[in-house]
Amino acid sequence: MQRLVVTTVGTSLLTNQIDLTSDDEIYWNEKLLETANYSEEKMLMSEDIIDIIEKLKSRANNKLAGNIEDIRQASAELNGLYGLYNKKIEQAREDHHCLIYTDTAQGRDCALLLEKFLKSQKINNVLPLYSENFSTDSNEQFSEGIANLIPILKKKILDEYKGYTICFNLVGGFKAMQGYFNTIGMLYADEIIYIFEGSNKIITIPKLPIIIDKPEVQEYAIQLAVMDIGKVPVSWEYANKLPPNWRKCTGQYLELSIWGKLIWNECKQELFSKNLLNFPKIIKRLEYCNDYLETDFASTTDVKKKVVLQEKIARVANLLLNYRDGISALKDDDVLRLRRYEKTDIEHINITAQELRLSCKVVDSNKLSLRYFGTHEHIYKKEGIKK
Repeated sequence: MQRLVVTTVGTSLLTNQIDLTSDDEIYWNEKLLETANYSEEKMLMSEDIIDIIEKLKSRANNKLAGNIEDIRQASAELNGLYGLYNKKIEQAREDHHCLIYTDTAQGRDCALLLEKFLKSQKINNVLPLYSENFSTDSNEQFSEGIANLIPILKKKILDEYKGYTICFNLVGGFKAMQGYFNTIGMLYADEIIYIFEGSNKIITIPKLPIIIDKPEVQEYAIQLAVMDIGKVPVSWEYANKLPPNWRKCTGQYLELSIWGKLIWNECKQELFSKNLLNFPKIIKRLEYCNDYLETDFASTTDVKKKVVLQEKIARVANLLLNYRDGISALKDDDVLRLRRYEKTDIEHINITAQELRLSCKVVDSNKLSLRYFGTHEHIYKKEGIKK
């Protein structure tokens, strides 16, 4: 069976090339640590570290051109891959590989070096992957980066690689990355590999039977859906009802914790595809008009369309919660683009870019009443709009 191997990428390809018996290179090590979270733009302002990194990249390339032991010593990530394939790296050619790296200059350099090496071995199914601003510069930035990666990973792993054996190679990467990806791997991976300290032998941890309490998740599905879109005011009482380890407070706002994101992304597809969630129950500025929308939702047979509809309603709810003038926010939003049909009092929201719309009316200047879901043709007919 083919594998998808997800490898966390750190900076070992650079740091492993430093001679710590040399005073000059001890300084190099200090500079690498100091600039580990620099973006590429910020790194351009530090010419001395650029020169150091170029020298270390040259050494790394030389090591990667050597024998197997040289290669394994050069890179923690490759040490894991060679262990996984029992030193026969050519066996990796049939598999797919995902390199998870931080949105930093050093992270990108190391990921590109690894990708280049793998392709030199005729391993061409390689996908470097990161989320914007993902770094270990601060707890908040790291948590946000991990949270943004979770839905991307779920889509890549569960949607595109069904039937594959999923392996998380956590030999490389920062310790914080390894810790979180170990938890993520317990949900998504079939196996997780590490290297025994002081050796090149891998240890394989099988997937543990983590069971999520879906009835409990369903109880908080609306809050989870709305907060999956983004932060909400701390004053929103329903967000405070979420279990404490599912949420976190940042100033005057609440957002999903990494665990909350993981739980929601594991249950989201199922909960969104079953029944139309009762968003108006806890969003005061949102209502459903009669049973029009419920009828359109029930008659939709395409699960993906049901899911995307509820994602967009959650986005509507989030904007109404976060903005005093929520209607203007919906008009300004590049995704929803609330617009009025000409010569009517009927508005519509984009559900998909080309095909699907959601008709609605503005009530009492600040409340949105959701009506029909479907194509423009369907909405024209139901709303009695003349073309």
